[in-house]
Amino acid sequence: MPQTFAPRHAGTLATSVLILGAAVVLPQTLGLFTLLQLTVYAVMAILALSLSITWGLGGVLCFGQAAFFGLGGYTYAVAVTNFGESTLPILLAVLVQALVALCLGWFMFMGRLSDLYVGVVTLCTSLILFNFANSTSDPWYRIGSAALNGFNGMPAIRGINIPFLPGALLSPVQSFVLTMLALLAVYLLCKTIAGSSWGRVVAATRQNPLRAELMGYDTARVKLGIFVIGSAVAGFAGCLFVNWNGFVSPDVFGLSMSAQIMIWMIVGGRETFVGPIVGAFALQALVSRLGVGSEINANVVLGGLLMIFVVLVPRGILPTVRDGLLSLGRKWGPGKTREVN
Repeated sequence: MPQTFAPRHAGTLATSVLILGAAVVLPQTLGLFTLLQLTVYAVMAILALSLSITWGLGGVLCFGQAAFFGLGGYTYAVAVTNFGESTLPILLAVLVQALVALCLGWFMFMGRLSDLYVGVVTLCTSLILFNFANSTSDPWYRIGSAALNGFNGMPAIRGINIPFLPGALLSPVQSFVLTMLALLAVYLLCKTIAGSSWGRVVAATRQNPLRAELMGYDTARVKLGIFVIGSAVAGFAGCLFVNWNGFVSPDVFGLSMSAQIMIWMIVGGRETFVGPIVGAFALQALVSRLGVGSEINANVVLGGLLMIFVVLVPRGILPTVRDGLLSLGRKWGPGKTREVN
């Protein structure tokens, strides 16, 4: 049993301990500004994991993941403005995106669209939402007491409170801890799905859809299911982003956001769930660093990194490092030494 546990679960355990340890230790050692930065990095890591579910595990290339991220943010902003309490709005930010993804995915996957057209449809969905949100400046565009405000965005959005206690808003430190715990929960969700029997069906559908169908699996429903789960996680990330920012605007639907999510995945490595987390943290830190000096355009740097990784490190950082270490282990390990002697 220990021999089985080590290779399959040691990495998951180490990553979980690292995230949990960061949630406990960092608030005691870092300043408030740094914690605020790390909070948004963790939110983006959750967003990256949402695409890792859809694309990395399910093989569904969703170019418009920002659509569900933005809808989650707007859903939470509208709901919390009307209800004055965050418990139900958080649930709505997840459930509404799951319902939207179910409706959109039903037409795409049951209609047997190819992967290319799925990417085009999701990207167009994001662009449609971007243009619509920018066109809601008129006071007529409101849902209950929440005005959408068009390109000006929705300011002063109420943050997350302790469940069913509207007066107990979370402090920035508590929001950091909540976000890190949410990151841990989403990471474990990813590992649980991947390790389940259904997750193996998802992987089989990604690798060879025709063979999976010949074995009796409904690949369209499998893709639809993984698409809905990934979209719901993206909506949850949007909710956490609005809690951190206190503001949401149409920019959350923009091409820049959609492109960044893809870059995090490619740089970190979409073959693992840790890779997107590393990619999101590293590149968000880089963008924040570049934002200090106006002489360097962050988008140009990200585009350059994307080209470098696509050409030189197509599998991403973590899979490449992992394979390199395994290759060294096979070359210089004890078994190889005994063979040479």
